[in-house]
Amino acid sequence: MATLQAASFCSSSSSSSFRKIKATLNASKIQSSDHLYFPRVIFDELNRCNGLQTFQPTSSHTEMIPNIGSTNIRNGEAISSSKAMQELYTIMGIVADRAEMHKNIGAQRDNWNRLLLNSVNGMTLTGATMAGLASVSGAGAPILALKLSASVLFLAATGILLVMNKIQPSQLAEEQRNASRLFKQLHEEIKITLALQNVTANDVKDVTEKVLALDKAYPLPLLGAMLDKFPANVEPAVWWPHHLKSQPESGRRVERNGWNENLEKEMRGVLGVLKRKDGAEYVKLSKVVLKVNKVLAVCGPLFTGLAAVGSLCVGLPFCGSWAAVFGAMATVVNSMEHGGQVGMVFEMYRDSAGFFSLMEESIASNLMEREADKRENGELFELKMALLLGRSLSELRDLANCSSTTSSNLSSTSQDEEEFASKLF
Repeated sequence: MATLQAASFCSSSSSSSFRKIKATLNASKIQSSDHLYFPRVIFDELNRCNGLQTFQPTSSHTEMIPNIGSTNIRNGEAISSSKAMQELYTIMGIVADRAEMHKNIGAQRDNWNRLLLNSVNGMTLTGATMAGLASVSGAGAPILALKLSASVLFLAATGILLVMNKIQPSQLAEEQRNASRLFKQLHEEIKITLALQNVTANDVKDVTEKVLALDKAYPLPLLGAMLDKFPANVEPAVWWPHHLKSQPESGRRVERNGWNENLEKEMRGVLGVLKRKDGAEYVKLSKVVLKVNKVLAVCGPLFTGLAAVGSLCVGLPFCGSWAAVFGAMATVVNSMEHGGQVGMVFEMYRDSAGFFSLMEESIASNLMEREADKRENGELFELKMALLLGRSLSELRDLANCSSTTSSNLSSTSQDEEEFASKLF
């Protein structure tokens, strides 16, 4: 009986406690309806019932709150880098397509040179043969047919030669080969930049400028954009964005980023050799080849034109032999010009001069930079220059020392005996 009374007492006390708690909840809801606030004890109790831990703000959590701004900055930098990488991937695909386009067009223009040369030589030889036969034949209808056929062949050969000498198919093919090689080189540079995973907007800008410079240096279309094949002034080819050129400053001691006074002196010596010997020599060779090409380009159509006139005058004294001789001479000249690919040789020398001009500009731009941290790493730059010139590091340093000795001696004999910087060309 006592147990039942105790049980009823606990039940009544627990029900009364439940009613008090319920009343407290209702009262707190009514009182805090304007502020939507619940007592902390109730939240803690509900969390414990659900197996959750109550969050207690500590000093460490308080210190983490101001780092939200820096986190946003890092996120912004990550987004910017991701965008730059996407842009660089897009440019890399375009560069690969450009390289393939120039490769295909170069092969096509090389075929032009061979096919057109074979066609012209076939026409001139056939026309010379017909003119010779007409000169030894008697009068009548057969001789008239031979005369007209030979004239038509010589006139057609003259027209084709005028077009060939204007566009220089062998030189066009060399331009496209160089462009394909340079675009492949740029493609590899982009791959290295992406592999380093430190892409910035400046990288995208630099690559874009290089693509546009290559497009300008080696245009794809013929009409309206073709490079002048017989320029008045021969200049080295330029396929890179122009940078501000300045004379390198002296008297500065740099001991950072792999640079020091000895390395600066060495690079100045190499720069002097490149200007005096390699670059000047290939510009001079370009001028010589250009003059030869101009003479051949004029003589070829001239000889076929004279042969066409001579074939029409077959029957007159010496006219038959005249047509045959000029036809044979035209065949020889055309074979020398287009078979020997004189235009291609001119472009090769011009590109070689451009290669040395690019090396000169690269060295000068590094030397004129005041802050060493903004230069290329000195040791890596020295190794790159040595390999581009086909030399070892010791040979490059010996070249710089010889250059310093030669520059101090102003006699022309010493300058003539100075060796070239490059061992590749």
